[in-house]
Amino acid sequence: MTQNRPPRGKSGRQGDQNRPSSGRQQGAETRPSPAGRADPKPERTHGRGERGRGEHGRGQAAAVPPGAVWLYGTHAVAAALKNPQRRLRRLVITEEAQASLAAECPQPWPIQSETTPRERIDQILGARPGSGIVHQGIALLTDQLAAPALLDALKRPGPILVLDQIFDPRNVGALMRTAQAFGACAVIAQDRNAPEETGALAKAASGALETIPLLRIVNIARALIALKSADVWVVGLDGHSSTRLRGGDFAGRRVALVLGSEGEGMRRLTRETCDEVCALAMPGGMESLNVSAAGAVALYELTRAP
Repeated sequence: MTQNRPPRGKSGRQGDQNRPSSGRQQGAETRPSPAGRADPKPERTHGRGERGRGEHGRGQAAAVPPGAVWLYGTHAVAAALKNPQRRLRRLVITEEAQASLAAECPQPWPIQSETTPRERIDQILGARPGSGIVHQGIALLTDQLAAPALLDALKRPGPILVLDQIFDPRNVGALMRTAQAFGACAVIAQDRNAPEETGALAKAASGALETIPLLRIVNIARALIALKSADVWVVGLDGHSSTRLRGGDFAGRRVALVLGSEGEGMRRLTRETCDEVCALAMPGGMESLNVSAAGAVALYELTRAP
């Protein structure tokens, strides 16, 4: 790690006089969505669903109102039921799955459940061979969570994970699970180039969607500038960098770790906005890792005790 980096104020970072200003509050750029608690009665829905099809007909997903989403799987649904910020609309569950859900979220649940055949849940979610939907006999219709403003999210402790054009919801969900495991403050993604909150993302996150904020930012580079002004050191991850990521080099600093897409990596402006760019040490000689695996290794390196 470079040792002759110029100091930056009292914390060893460059003074803010050399730092461009975003000229606006980044927190205002996060997109909120409705939040609240349970509707006491299930309601019929007439919007568009995750697959944009009607509820009737084999292999077609149920329609949902705007701003709502079907979550599925034991861990994702149990975590959502425990989250007081969720506005719950409808819980459908097979008779066989009730015990497994009750083991993770003891009854009474905050919304009345509907005992439903597995085939009906398949129909509601549009599950079919090859769809990748494994609902374990449980599905929950709920409004999407409201995201805090960026500066409000920074009141939580821990590093920040920034995703630059990572499109796969399962990768985003896996990275949220990893971020929660290593005590990250929040996950930041670009509004237009990242997946919406979906059942697939929530299932891959295995409950982390309820415990760690997912902020959708209009402009990643501007968000990085806002993080810098909040005394956060921005580190991009790039396998071609000659500098190796070593957690001890960031002792005493709060770090935002930036991950780019698997195909093209970080975009040019994102890379140029980073304080420095590092690569993972991989003595086995692999050229790269899946982005969710790389994020896990990097967060472990940044948070492990020296």
